[in-house]
Amino acid sequence: MDFNSDRSRRTVLKGAGLAGTGAIAALAGCTGGGDDEGGNGNGNSSGGGDGEWSNTLEVLHGWTGGDGAKAAEALFSAFQEQYPDMDVEPKPIGGGGNQNLDQTVANRLQGGNPPSSFAGWPGENLTQYEGVLGDVESNVWEEAGLKDAHAQEAVEACQSSAGFSAVPIGSHRLNDLFYNVEVIEEAGVDPSSLQSVDDLIDALDTVSSETDATPFAFSLAPWCILQTWGTVMLSENGYDAYMNFIEGNGDESAVRGAFEKLEEILSNYINDDAASVDFTEVNQDIMSGDAAFIHQGNWVAGAYITEELEYGSDWDAVRFPGTEDMYTLHMDSFIYPGDNPSPEESAAWLRFVGSEEAQVAFNQYKGSIPTRTDVATDQFNDYLTDTIENFNEVSEKPPTLAHGLAVDPSTQSELEGVLNDNFADPYDVDSATSGFMDVV
Repeated sequence: MDFNSDRSRRTVLKGAGLAGTGAIAALAGCTGGGDDEGGNGNGNSSGGGDGEWSNTLEVLHGWTGGDGAKAAEALFSAFQEQYPDMDVEPKPIGGGGNQNLDQTVANRLQGGNPPSSFAGWPGENLTQYEGVLGDVESNVWEEAGLKDAHAQEAVEACQSSAGFSAVPIGSHRLNDLFYNVEVIEEAGVDPSSLQSVDDLIDALDTVSSETDATPFAFSLAPWCILQTWGTVMLSENGYDAYMNFIEGNGDESAVRGAFEKLEEILSNYINDDAASVDFTEVNQDIMSGDAAFIHQGNWVAGAYITEELEYGSDWDAVRFPGTEDMYTLHMDSFIYPGDNPSPEESAAWLRFVGSEEAQVAFNQYKGSIPTRTDVATDQFNDYLTDTIENFNEVSEKPPTLAHGLAVDPSTQSELEGVLNDNFADPYDVDSATSGFMDVV
């Protein structure tokens, strides 16, 4: 992918990808670019390097609690051990779904004050930063041999119109169904026997009648609804129907059917406070035994790992019924602004992010898996080891709708707007279906 320096000089940020907020800010006038003048665009500069660093490395990320905080701490600690002479300033910015992080990044880029690097989703999510990203293909990807070391899906997702503008740090799977083992055993439910959404609904009904626990822990945040709708869509209609929807050729009956199943679950089996809590709070109900099942990305497994809950006896997971041969793909990455305040330091950071050491340090706590294909699994627990093996065995890897891979930020925001305005209690299947069809 060639880097177009003239285009980057226009430095127009197409939109701040405020995932989960339904807002797209049209921003312009960002300073800098991805050109090679002054050595900034590609991370090539005469300053720094060889253990003598002249600039501070400032990295923004959104991991402020639970699994994320510990994972980020492990990542930055490992980096600082390798580069003890570099001035490193990690800046965690809280907020569910990266909303606050994305807004802060957008403001910084618009104001001509970019950080050295920032955490964000790769793939279609990068389109919002059109004209303000740089290319680190030669001094990061090629120098560190990352193209051959990482899964092809990750290599492709980290390319923008500027070139290679990001480096992946890990991958989450979006089609796991987690559960509290004690509650499920009390209900007499066998999660491994569930083959369809109807089977899951029957199991939720059994939990409701046989225990005092919430059958399906849920947050009605629009992004949470979107990711679960996507998983139900895959379960009910298969990979091709899901991809057709993403590509603008969706079948209305398939979209409606997914909403009908989701409406049945959300109307009858979720917690009463679902409209006012976030996913971390409802995940606490799984850990405490106040809820039976939760559908989330496997970042919730990071919370279980951090809390030292035992896999298989305290908590467990199966693929969401009907998606057993799929890995719904989500990725985290660190992104490189073109007008970079610390190009040498930033390049060193990104080379480290793509290394085996970094991917082990971060993912073993985050509940995600390395995107490198050569990482030993001896430092990962059984759940993550199983996930790594599953990543390499599945037939299909559909990209997540709710986390920047499948659709651009504007489309994602519009889908979340439909859910917020037309589906989130009271549930209106007809309105939500027509809204989704209109958006895509």
